[in-house]
Amino acid sequence: MALPALYVSRLLPDPVMAAIRERFRLTAVPAVESPSPCALRDGIREAEAAICTLTETIDDSVLSNAPRLKILANYAVGYNNIDLDAARAHGVVVTNTPDVLTETTADLTWALLLAAARRVVEGDRLVRACQWTGWAPTHMLGTDVWGKTLGVIGMGRIGQAVARRAAGFNMSVLYAGRHPVPADPRWDFRPLDEVLAESDFITVHVPLTPDTHHLLDEQALARMKSTAFLINTSRGPVVDEAALVAALRAGRPAGAGLDVYEREPELHPGLRELPNVVLLPHLGSATLDTRIRMGMICVENVRAVLEGRPAPNRVA
Repeated sequence: MALPALYVSRLLPDPVMAAIRERFRLTAVPAVESPSPCALRDGIREAEAAICTLTETIDDSVLSNAPRLKILANYAVGYNNIDLDAARAHGVVVTNTPDVLTETTADLTWALLLAAARRVVEGDRLVRACQWTGWAPTHMLGTDVWGKTLGVIGMGRIGQAVARRAAGFNMSVLYAGRHPVPADPRWDFRPLDEVLAESDFITVHVPLTPDTHHLLDEQALARMKSTAFLINTSRGPVVDEAALVAALRAGRPAGAGLDVYEREPELHPGLRELPNVVLLPHLGSATLDTRIRMGMICVENVRAVLEGRPAPNRVA
């Protein structure tokens, strides 16, 4: 019996690729890099199913040339790279990979927060450049995390996982969102303006929608304390990068830790040169265990749809 035709847009971890090759016939050889628009269309044209990532735009022009396609399994929690209306119109199921990367992304959020507060990257550069001349009482002073106030914007799965970790640092937690969450009573639900004004660390965990695009703009950043830090591991366009560069240059906020950007992999001019920003290359879910689990979730969603079963993680 012929194996179902599957398009995989990017090379996935070895155990995932082994499972894929055992169960499917690949319509193209996946590479580490994102495919060109032409390669994407060619690869998906004859596919019955596709596994894609956030870097591939799947719109009506792509779907119109994929008449056999039944499912798009997005290798991510988010799916703003897919035109859901077009997918529905073409009868294509869309799935994502929820829950599996929650704790991993929360860990990275704290890595960024601590690195920005304690100037870890600056210190590493100094030592590697052989410029460290020894300990001094006023050298490279950072900011305490213990006992401070954490502001969480978006109290979904990842936001709550980040907030839980704050207990270990004896931090107060303020949060803004659509509505209060029935979770830890020590978390204080506040309007966004109050969270921005009262928090020592702001961490962002909202999906990218028209309402959240540039949620952190010039006015929002101006409400932050001059001693505060902004951490973003959600979606790049939630933060107005031009406004952030200007704000950091002006000293409000004091620093930032970013894992995502408006036009990845491009950075807004000036951001790279700022010493008070920690910049990571979109590593939120980048552990081997998590990336394997994400891939296996995609495989299970594809198998379910092609076998006539409901997709476990359907979003459209």
